[in-house]
Amino acid sequence: MGMHIRSGDGPAYTQDLAAFLARFSYDELPAGVVHAARRGILDWLGCAFAAYRHPTLDKLLAALTENGSAGKASVLARGTRLSHTDAALMNGQMGHLLDYDDTHMGGVILHASSPVLAALLSAAELRPVDGRAFIAAYVAGFEAGVRIGQAAPEHHPGGWHLTGTLGAFAAAAAVGKLLGLDAQRMTHALGIAGTQAAGMQQNRGTMCKSFHAGKAAANGLLAALLAEKGFDSSEEIVEGKRGFARIYSKSTDLERLTAGLGREWMIATNGHKPYACGVVLHPAIDAMIQLRDKLGGRLDGVEAVEVKVNPAVVAITGTVAPTTGLHSKFSIYHSAAVAMIDGAAGIAQYTDARAADEQVAALRGKITIGVDESLRRDQAWASVRRAGEVFETLVEHATGTTDNPMSDAAIEAKFLANAEGARDAAQAAAIARATWTFEQLSDVREFVALLR
Repeated sequence: MGMHIRSGDGPAYTQDLAAFLARFSYDELPAGVVHAARRGILDWLGCAFAAYRHPTLDKLLAALTENGSAGKASVLARGTRLSHTDAALMNGQMGHLLDYDDTHMGGVILHASSPVLAALLSAAELRPVDGRAFIAAYVAGFEAGVRIGQAAPEHHPGGWHLTGTLGAFAAAAAVGKLLGLDAQRMTHALGIAGTQAAGMQQNRGTMCKSFHAGKAAANGLLAALLAEKGFDSSEEIVEGKRGFARIYSKSTDLERLTAGLGREWMIATNGHKPYACGVVLHPAIDAMIQLRDKLGGRLDGVEAVEVKVNPAVVAITGTVAPTTGLHSKFSIYHSAAVAMIDGAAGIAQYTDARAADEQVAALRGKITIGVDESLRRDQAWASVRRAGEVFETLVEHATGTTDNPMSDAAIEAKFLANAEGARDAAQAAAIARATWTFEQLSDVREFVALLR
């Protein structure tokens, strides 16, 4: 089993979390949690399909092929196979590449599904698993990733990209659950993942941001496979004196690791993105679309636009004149402008061409962004002046958040739109049907066969 490596006193938070992750069964999951998992799978697959031809992935595949990646696990939509960890890396990057994937906002900003589902789909090709086991593993990934993030409250302000760091823990927990690791080995899986946890916000707007999600998937998968073989680690990777919550965050809230375990399921408060950009921009985009409707879509004569948001939004998305599509996903000026012009903020609004568009640039120049401490991150206020007349709007909860969720129909419509190009209409419909009854699958490999 490897040695027992604990420095002694105090609650065994990591071990307690690991024991719960190893122990709970699919049958203990409330219906709403299972449904959240179905929604998450469908939404994430669409995000990956939408990105499958991105040139970033060609560069990654070329390097992995040159490195000698073995053809074992499926890469989504591309009809190619890589080693299990390399397929997880590529699929994880694919899922996060367009920044359209789900976002948990419960004290963390975590795109959990890219690392977790990329790792799980790869692991499902290692040995037969059924749909129920897969869903339980997906849920376990959220429990680990979100709770460990909540235990390290100043992790995000420290400059870490949480999808890279917390995503490694989440993927390890998920694959560990899928492999049926016991409590001891699950503890080690978390420890092995934690020591690989990486990803810096400095790389926002570059190919590295989505690479973090892929690395988290690959590292988490490797962590679980190592733990299964008896590879050990610290048993207090989160709370130990030099543990994750201590060195990746200036403060700790360790009770959050185990508070409400088995009663509060983290996947139940997951958020989905109606817009293909940084989630903190979504309230402002909602506000712009509402103002556009008040103007009847007529923007000629618009003199000035004012937007007020939570201060954190501007800290993350203050870029005034982005030069690339990826960069524009983190510009509140660009997002407000395209949302008002197009009434949308989908994949088409965040291309290199749109970032350079003269009409967009002209409207950007009329936009003033202000901060208001009293606004929550999911709120925004905005006004527009046209021909001396002023229209204003307040968004209380952005679309796609827990308090204003996308409907199942909206999730499916987003998936079908995203799958265009990667799958034909009949294939996409078959994937959606299978996902809405995912727990009935007797072997997840049948599902993976629909995705290649």
